[in-house]
Amino acid sequence: MRPVTIAGLRLHAPLLAVAVTCFVGTLVTDLCYQGSGGNLIWLNFSTWLLAAGIAFGVVAFVLMLIDAARGLNWLAALLLFIVLVEELFNSLVHARDGWTAVVPTGFVLSIVGGLLALVTGWLARAPAESSRA
Repeated sequence: MRPVTIAGLRLHAPLLAVAVTCFVGTLVTDLCYQGSGGNLIWLNFSTWLLAAGIAFGVVAFVLMLIDAARGLNWLAALLLFIVLVEELFNSLVHARDGWTAVVPTGFVLSIVGGLLALVTGWLARAPAESSRA
């Protein structure tokens, strides 16, 4: 079976790249939040990055489900689902007010989410041509 593609590129690839970037960016902005002593602009950046990452990740997940239904790369789709659930919890933690919105729970969730997102991107990296039957 062939995956859903445009010009030989899987449709979920650019969307997943944005989601992974946002989730890793959340980790970076959480580090900046801690380093700045709690400057709320970094908390706002983290919140927006989480929202954007979840939005792009959901669309990428739907496209990956279509590929998984055809028997292609179901492991990456499952891992992306886990990342999205984890980052949804992370966004709920970041919605709290003040220092406890990031330290320590939000920061730990950002580390776990960022690492899982990178692994998901690595598993989903296979080009469309290599999966043709």
